[in-house]
Amino acid sequence: MMTAYYHLPGLFEFYELYKAFLPLYRAHREYFYDWCEIGSVYGAPGDCIWGGGRVGFGEEEPLNVADLMEEYGISARLTFSNSLLRKEHLEDKRCNYLCSLFEKNGETENGIILYSDLLLDYIKANYPGFYFVSSTTKVLTDFKDFEDELNREDFRYVVPDFRLNKAFDKLNNLPQLLKDKVEFLCNECCRYDCYDRKNCYENVSRKSLGEDCEDHVCVSPTAGSGYRFSEAMKNPGFIGIEDITKVYGPNGFTNFKIEGRSLGSAIILEFLLYYMTKPEYQLKVREDIYLDSMLDLF
Repeated sequence: MMTAYYHLPGLFEFYELYKAFLPLYRAHREYFYDWCEIGSVYGAPGDCIWGGGRVGFGEEEPLNVADLMEEYGISARLTFSNSLLRKEHLEDKRCNYLCSLFEKNGETENGIILYSDLLLDYIKANYPGFYFVSSTTKVLTDFKDFEDELNREDFRYVVPDFRLNKAFDKLNNLPQLLKDKVEFLCNECCRYDCYDRKNCYENVSRKSLGEDCEDHVCVSPTAGSGYRFSEAMKNPGFIGIEDITKVYGPNGFTNFKIEGRSLGSAIILEFLLYYMTKPEYQLKVREDIYLDSMLDLF
């Protein structure tokens, strides 16, 4: 079994959770599957105009975040996937400060998740220490488009639309060099036949830029119930641990992205338990993170 690398959500959003989880992960590696590692933690501050995918989440002080990732040797990825950036946005002081801070963050190499080629060229020219990830917000549902993106030398990883997750007839025929660049989005709950995904992401980009626009209205009949992991598991594109260990890993795929930046830390912990923690230690991890004998739920 090849090592599976998880790319976890909430770099700025779930700082307190990772501050509690990472010491446990380091001190008690026996609690966790030996076939997986943390490849990166990704996110962006809520007030970041280059941000995309989610907006308004992420309040932790960037220096604290950078120090925590450096302490544990984990790659930090800035989610700069705004699809509507213009040249004048490149001079934003907040975003440039983040690049300056994370580019020089100790010995660990950090990354940028992006959509815009304009931003890609700008960061390459001004902050050459980063690696780059092609964002799932590009909604690459055509396999030929996805393969073309994999062949771009600019990107170390490419996240396809989750609806390509099970295209094994094409995925398994990729050369290993390209398989190494594929980063699958595992736990998407968006409706599999959604036709409005790109518009949803564009709405987030507009809000990140401070534009006055209406909220995007999700057309899914289950949108009102919010994210439920149990429902995401029913999605045809869902990738679970058995898929990773018995299908993707043996076929040469090693990178898996967990979504959840706009969710609560409790559900993120459930992701960490499901994807990384051996069943016999899941209660122990919960106890060490937050459970005590006097805890009331209601």
